[in-house]
Amino acid sequence: MDDAVRRAMAKWPDVPPAFGWLGLDTRGQWLLQDERIGNPLLIEFIGRNYAGDCHGRWYFQNGPQRVFVALAYAPWVLRMDSEECLVTHTAEPVKAVTSAWMDREGIVTLQTEHGAGIVDGRDVESLASWISDARGGALDEDRLIELLDCIQAGQQCDVRLRYAGRAVPLLPITADEVPARLAFVRNPQPLPDEQAGS
Repeated sequence: MDDAVRRAMAKWPDVPPAFGWLGLDTRGQWLLQDERIGNPLLIEFIGRNYAGDCHGRWYFQNGPQRVFVALAYAPWVLRMDSEECLVTHTAEPVKAVTSAWMDREGIVTLQTEHGAGIVDGRDVESLASWISDARGGALDEDRLIELLDCIQAGQQCDVRLRYAGRAVPLLPITADEVPARLAFVRNPQPLPDEQAGS
């Protein structure tokens, strides 16, 4: 978090939070009232000051005001970098994956040290080389497609996703189950003791 933001929070500790202004889409684009933010400096500022609270709500700390983020799917969007490692939509490297899930639409959600993130749809095919059978054996293309189809259909299969020296099961999930299973809120609302600001 930026030092200027911390100073503003200390100076004005009681600024009401804002809801319904900021969103994050499935490509990792910030949206201001459903319009994509294009200013690179603003995108970087939001990314540096983006965090989650103890209730699973994600927000951008804009000076003294906490601006809660409506999530299209998950708090993070994960992309493949040039070295075939995962990075978040805010350019943070992903060092560990502790669980992996695939929904009925083929969306892959990973639990990382940053929190839950979906793999950008443009990079999902690149995950194929990271997927193995339960013993770590490679899967031919036909068998891989067959197993992934089974997972999308909601069936558990002996499939592992390998990343950074660790292999975790790739499990089925429905899109509606993802927030509760991975402990976040897609559409944050004020708590009973919070008064929303504008």
